[in-house]
Amino acid sequence: MNSEIRVKQDIEKALKKFLDEQMPLRDAAKKLLNVLGYHSGLVGSDEIDKPRYDRIKKDAEKTANPTDRLCLKDWEPFSQVMQVTDAEINAQLITETTHFESKAIDNELRSSYMFIAMPLAGEAYTRTQLANIMRFMSMRIPQPFMVMFRYGSVLTLGIINRRQSKSDEKKQVLEKVTLIKDINLDSPKRAHIEIVYDLYLRKLIEDKDKKVHNFDTLHDAWEVILNTEELNKRFYDELEEWYDWARTECKFPDKENKMQVIRLLTRILFIWFIKEKKHDEKNLVPEDIFQEDDAKKYLNNFDYETSDYYQAILQNLFFATLNTPIKEREFRIQNDTDTAITERDSRPEYNEDHRNSNKYRYADLLQDPKGFLEHLKQVPFVNGGLFDSLDSFRAKTVGGKRVDCFTDWHNHRKKLSVPAKLFFEKGKGLYNIFKNYKFTVEENTPIDQEVALDPELLGHVFENLLGVYNPETEELARKETGSFYTRRNVVDYMVDEALIAYFLQKVTPGDGDTKFLEGRLRGDLLAYDQLGEKNKSNDHMIYDSEIEPMVQAVDDLKILDPAVGSGAFPMGILNKLVLILKKLDPQNEHWKQQQIKQANNIPDPTSRKGSLEVIDEVFSEANQYNNYGRKLYLIQNSIYGVDIQPIAVTIAKLRFFISLVIEQKPNDSLKDNYGIHPLPNLETKFVAANTLLGLTKLHQSDLQSLLDDGNIQQLRQEINGIRKLYFSENDRQKKLDYITDEEDCRNQLKEAIVKKYNELRNEEKSKIAYQVKQLPNEDDQK
Repeated sequence: MNSEIRVKQDIEKALKKFLDEQMPLRDAAKKLLNVLGYHSGLVGSDEIDKPRYDRIKKDAEKTANPTDRLCLKDWEPFSQVMQVTDAEINAQLITETTHFESKAIDNELRSSYMFIAMPLAGEAYTRTQLANIMRFMSMRIPQPFMVMFRYGSVLTLGIINRRQSKSDEKKQVLEKVTLIKDINLDSPKRAHIEIVYDLYLRKLIEDKDKKVHNFDTLHDAWEVILNTEELNKRFYDELEEWYDWARTECKFPDKENKMQVIRLLTRILFIWFIKEKKHDEKNLVPEDIFQEDDAKKYLNNFDYETSDYYQAILQNLFFATLNTPIKEREFRIQNDTDTAITERDSRPEYNEDHRNSNKYRYADLLQDPKGFLEHLKQVPFVNGGLFDSLDSFRAKTVGGKRVDCFTDWHNHRKKLSVPAKLFFEKGKGLYNIFKNYKFTVEENTPIDQEVALDPELLGHVFENLLGVYNPETEELARKETGSFYTRRNVVDYMVDEALIAYFLQKVTPGDGDTKFLEGRLRGDLLAYDQLGEKNKSNDHMIYDSEIEPMVQAVDDLKILDPAVGSGAFPMGILNKLVLILKKLDPQNEHWKQQQIKQANNIPDPTSRKGSLEVIDEVFSEANQYNNYGRKLYLIQNSIYGVDIQPIAVTIAKLRFFISLVIEQKPNDSLKDNYGIHPLPNLETKFVAANTLLGLTKLHQSDLQSLLDDGNIQQLRQEINGIRKLYFSENDRQKKLDYITDEEDCRNQLKEAIVKKYNELRNEEKSKIAYQVKQLPNEDDQK
């Protein structure tokens, strides 16, 4: 057995010791640190720990909202496990088993690194809650330190970056908190074992690039290891290899292998993220359908070279489960004994619902179709368009035009090939790649991050894979399409500057001092929480007279990204607006009233009543402080994006879908769709188009004349009304009806424009007609 395997096995054993009720927390933490190669003669004791813990907790009680911000009611006395000095790190350059003379922790010794184990009484904590605790402790512990939080049956490791203050050399500035979060102590995931192993001291010492010889260089090495950008890069190196393999192995009816493989990847990525959402330790999507041994139990014939797994399990999950309300889920064809029609020459497509892609198919490939359907009842209906089958039946050929090829007709099944080996093959399969990494549904911020793949990684999908999708060389493709990834800190700067300029235009300062308002916006309202210790209930410096106008300004805001890419800028501005609303309107009182005001302006009484009912549900007593209502109506009313590449638009929409899912609280009610609100249809918010197309003949006076035309105004209003109804519609047939209705209106609008400007050249007519398109029809979607 090589040393790497041995150390990983020892890590797993040491993690399980944290669950041993007979072993004190300090001893379990010391055991794990020793396995990782960290030894010290400076060790803690109750006599040393208790006074420091009591002092820090007493200080915490004096801060604003300590129960909410610091989870203070859950604190239990922490243990200072060991204190590693520079000399001890250098001693371990020689051997891991160097003997150190045992001494007590020296809390005044600053040139050292502290390891602290802290139990919390609750079962689960957010990244922000743990980061707040770490920031507070860092203000009172002079040494750099790692905290090992233990709660429920999990362990979280956390570090915080510090730097010397530029204005005062005696002071330190707290920067980003980094967490290895929710390590399952009973059965650690492979991904977590890999991350913890990366902290193994012997490995760091022997790495010539790391140059570890004291606690400063040790912390620097940890920063590199725990850097999520490096994690993302490593993930995509593996993912790009898989993509190159998959596009040569797959066969799709429309022969667009590159495009279809990327679409397949986005669908599975979304599922992999929402798998992280749990209720009572139960995944929203059952884990077993991604395990080879379990997949074999569901299928009649599991074979690496066939598409049976993709068709019977994944396609049924995509189109008939995630895209279909739970009560409507059923197989399209079953006989009296609930077994599938197996006659190969039959044409089961030819019945009254053969074009309904929300019905389960491939019963003949499953051992127990009824049992499989029952198993998937734990999966909520998510809607959102991502899992709409793109098969079109507008074509005149028998069976229509196949894209996803979701069909029971065996002649058409042959047009598709997605072999199971792409998902399960050892070392190369997609699921094996995913299992080496931890996924989190919460987007990292500039001040705290989890060492995991967060939804921002979809920006790297755009950067890496869309360049490859273009038949030209990768670099040329990126230049031609503008496919460049914008880093999080750059996005954050752009968002802040845009919002500050906007608020200064829209909000009158309560004291008449515009410069002071800018300072309050920049340094306070738009700043992510640094755990300030203000002795007031609110968490900002905005005057009471400014709050309602500022919430109104947020509601009035319109954001358009004309080259949206993977959605970095609109996602950044969404998160920042949510932060602002959370500070200004913590109970959503003003925000809810803004949405009621908009709903009351809807002319159609039925639609108006439905919108008001949704608002009451979204802002119910159970959800009123939740970010879901903030995000939903910001997306509905304020945010738009355009990109020349359809698949980039799909990725941008995917990030927004995930962003909405993470704010919802799952429950165990099947009737309530397990507490998950179906996702909106973002086709009206993010569209594929070329924003650089010009209208060279359309001058300002012509444009104004066009906009003032009564017929054109009416058609535009009708289109906007259809789009608002389409945004929140969950029924697939109604969605298709809205698409048809808007297409009719678009054609009428095109005719009206052509009639009014018949002097324009045909080329210009075409461009105008293209730019007024909004909703896609079925053929457009592909």
